Amino acid sequence: MPERIIYLDHAATTALDQRVLEAMIPYLTTEYGNASSIYTLGRHAMQAIDVAREEVAQILNCRPTEIIFTGGGSESDNLALKGLAFAAQKRGNHLITTPIEHHAVLHTCQYLERFGFQTTYLPVDGYGRVDPDEVARALTERTILVSVMYANNEVGTIEPIAEIGRICRARKIPFHVDAVQAGGALPLDVAALNVDLMSLSAHKFYGPKGVGMLYVRQGVRLLPQLQGGSQERGKRAGTENVAGIVGAATALRLAYEDLSTVQPRIQSLRDRLIAGVLKMPGSELTGHPSERLPNNASFVFEGLEGESILLHLDLLGIAASTGSACTSGSVDPSHVLLAMGFSAEKARGSLRLTLGKENTAEDIETFLAALPGILEKLRAYQI
Repeated sequence: MPERIIYLDHAATTALDQRVLEAMIPYLTTEYGNASSIYTLGRHAMQAIDVAREEVAQILNCRPTEIIFTGGGSESDNLALKGLAFAAQKRGNHLITTPIEHHAVLHTCQYLERFGFQTTYLPVDGYGRVDPDEVARALTERTILVSVMYANNEVGTIEPIAEIGRICRARKIPFHVDAVQAGGALPLDVAALNVDLMSLSAHKFYGPKGVGMLYVRQGVRLLPQLQGGSQERGKRAGTENVAGIVGAATALRLAYEDLSTVQPRIQSLRDRLIAGVLKMPGSELTGHPSERLPNNASFVFEGLEGESILLHLDLLGIAASTGSACTSGSVDPSHVLLAMGFSAEKARGSLRLTLGKENTAEDIETFLAALPGILEKLRAYQI
């Protein structure tokens, strides 16, 4: 086993930042109070949550009262879509989204369809981009919600969120954005983006797993999806994960404090990675060539299975992905690549490489030296 793992799967999860851990430790040890308790330990816990909420709100350019802490990005998506749909069903039953969304959105739309809601799945182009004009044409008097992700978790394509938001705002239709992959990498100013609801997940930007945030613009009605308490202003019942909330806010703050120095370096490494892979026979970049996440390099390899490439990389101590971590182990081709027009055969040859702040130029060169031999070996097996 190699001494050091070269980790190229930061879209799946990131390592907890040491500074985040240090911020969390008091609330895992001495400051263990329940934030609903009125004695000193409880008040300390609630104060920590209040500070965390203010930190998140500052980055999103919103009011602290517009932030709901959740158990992760998937819960945030569920709360946004189900909460708004059921609250607005007397006004309409029409939802609009895209076929390349995370399953936390797609499966939630399918769930809502069982209750009489109807969903329009807008087409995307070969880069995975949705046309804002398609959004405008799809809107009806019965439309109650539009949900489009900020950046795709598999191919890294960035969507024209601000333009879509302007269209929705003009029609007074709530606009939800799954920004789970964008957190820590792209601007999150909800006013500039014309967003009404936004989902985030802490473990994508060096925070703890199991903690998410949902921005809900003041005036947008949501029906809570968890009952049992008045926490989060009645929108999300359950004793607050104080340490996780503190960690999530700290991680988000640190990510944006470091953004101007970390992201250009990561993007430079990504560009070297893309240039090197595209020199290899049978390789093709997926996603938009420029409007993509700074850390994402995704490909398909003609005639090969992505899972086989992953297994050979793993033997060399290189961790990567074929796409969404939530579908790892599945032999089905990526729903994202299929929606972008790739054949099922070609989509099975996908490889996603997502970089993080600890990756080095040496990591990239090691990967680029290893991959040609793997591709050659796998193609030899097919002869």
